[in-house]
Amino acid sequence: MSLHRSWAAALAALLALAVLLRTSAEDDNGGSPILARVSKDASTSLYTIAIKVGGVPLLLDLAGPMLWLANCPTPHRTIPCVSPDCDEITTTYRPPGCPKPLPGPDGQCACLAYPRNPVDGRCRSADATTITLAANDTDGQNPLFPFPFRAVGSCAPGELLASLPAGAAGVAGLSMLPLSLPTQFASLLSVAKEFALCLPSGSDGVAIFGGGSFQLLAAPHVELAERLRQNPLPLLKHPYNGGYYFGISGIAVNQQRVPTPLGAFDLQASSGTGGVVFSTVTPYTALRWDIYWPLRNAFDAATSGIARADKVAPFDMCYQASALTVTRVGYAVANIDMMLDGGRNWTLPGASSLVQVNDQTVCFAFVQMASSMPTAADSPAVIFGGHQMENNLLMFDLVKETFAFSGLLLGIRTTCSNFNFTMGSY
Repeated sequence: MSLHRSWAAALAALLALAVLLRTSAEDDNGGSPILARVSKDASTSLYTIAIKVGGVPLLLDLAGPMLWLANCPTPHRTIPCVSPDCDEITTTYRPPGCPKPLPGPDGQCACLAYPRNPVDGRCRSADATTITLAANDTDGQNPLFPFPFRAVGSCAPGELLASLPAGAAGVAGLSMLPLSLPTQFASLLSVAKEFALCLPSGSDGVAIFGGGSFQLLAAPHVELAERLRQNPLPLLKHPYNGGYYFGISGIAVNQQRVPTPLGAFDLQASSGTGGVVFSTVTPYTALRWDIYWPLRNAFDAATSGIARADKVAPFDMCYQASALTVTRVGYAVANIDMMLDGGRNWTLPGASSLVQVNDQTVCFAFVQMASSMPTAADSPAVIFGGHQMENNLLMFDLVKETFAFSGLLLGIRTTCSNFNFTMGSY
């Protein structure tokens, strides 16, 4: 037997053993939560998740409808046109601009999916398939036993990788739709239909799928999940996509409400226009012009005593770094409060409201939506971007349709990069 065949046989045996052990563990405890490492790409300010066999990263798309992988091997598995999985693919969500191909005779065709690049909006039709993933069990403190499993996804042409982080092999969609990874994990692995996401500002963060505890290194160690589960907030249902929308009634700067138009943040139930949505593929929170300019001007007034610097694209307002004082929660500037429905605030201190773009310059980390963006379905009022989510623990429950957030972890002297990735033991 050749060395290549011997290696392949050994790998197959290990995978089979891992599946058997995983199945045994599920029989004992109903399935353990699983863990994946999340990284930030310095060039694009986007995030990848290491959940593909071989450690190949996938772009993390919180609003993505499904999993897709570019340049599938030939041959590869296909999913029949007439199957429950294909029904989900073809009827749940098809991005605008992706025509639906006509299927062939029953039982004689492969199902087609619609992989979409969430950064530049391009999409194609391609084979639906199953993709081998790999993750670790976790007790919420450490990674435990590694195991592989297969999830329904899509192939994609290599051209769809353009504008993604270097080395990314595809996209991992985490939306509320039936073929997103959290939904598939719940079904495949017998875990809770919920997940925790902690985006890093540097180094590595973490995602945990399936419930359980969530502990970060701190002095003392801090367990966050149980407290957050006791204070959830409702997610809003979008009529056309599976994004995570939430309600806010206004924005305040330095505890003074910003004057925005009446109903500026409302999500229109029929058209899907408006609303506030989380996005991991929008690096900085983007606001419609009638919200951006009141916020920008209020923050400008509240920081009028701080020396300005030349603008650095894509930002409209920048400061001299030497003129700013650093605190535990970032630069000492006026807080921005997202006034959530129900009377609670999500406070954004300097670490969330400003970003350092070079040694001399710090900029206001919010941008105006492109003026060409149409006021149409799927056009939100606010896209709550990655920078504002960094170093916050976010928890999403897809059954209860709720979310919870920790607030900036720097305030309790820890970060999303303080998960302990040292291997634990059962």
